Amino acid sequence: MNTHMSAIDALTTRASNGKLGDPEPDAETLRLCFEAAARAPDHGTLRPWRVRIVRGEARKQLGELMARTLARKQPQASHEELENMRGKALRAPLILVVGVQLTEPSKIPVIEQTLAAGAAAYAMLLTLHARGFAAVWRTGDAAYDDETKRAFGLRQEDALIGFIYAGTAKQPAPALLRPAPSDFVQEWTG
Repeated sequence: MNTHMSAIDALTTRASNGKLGDPEPDAETLRLCFEAAARAPDHGTLRPWRVRIVRGEARKQLGELMARTLARKQPQASHEELENMRGKALRAPLILVVGVQLTEPSKIPVIEQTLAAGAAAYAMLLTLHARGFAAVWRTGDAAYDDETKRAFGLRQEDALIGFIYAGTAKQPAPALLRPAPSDFVQEWTG
């Protein structure tokens, strides 16, 4: 495990990898993930992010939540589709469920609170990568489902912004063509 990756290396080499297995991130790596998350930009110091760790047998409960969501959204879903959905929670040894607990009314817009939680999630992804683990940030219908949100201590008005599947890479991350900075950066002159 590379515990001395530079910040620039972590930022420029991180990639999503969904082919994950044991070992799961260790306690020190998780501690560092949460310390990094606590450093996310946070207008108004609302600290809106919430993280739940799902591992072991609890992943099966998450799979059941996901299958119930599918059954509600698509009542015609087949047994195989429901089983496939249950299995999604077993794709990694550890899942970090990231939510945003919104403060409303607030002088801080909802989008800024949500972006703060997104920045916290990204800080955790970078920390996992810097410590030699792999991860992928996923959503899906369950992320937007009120029952799933309730199961993770969120209210209907809150948001579950993602499931960070984490573990040890079982194969290299897919090589994706990344945009050149010139594709999205321009000098503004007024």
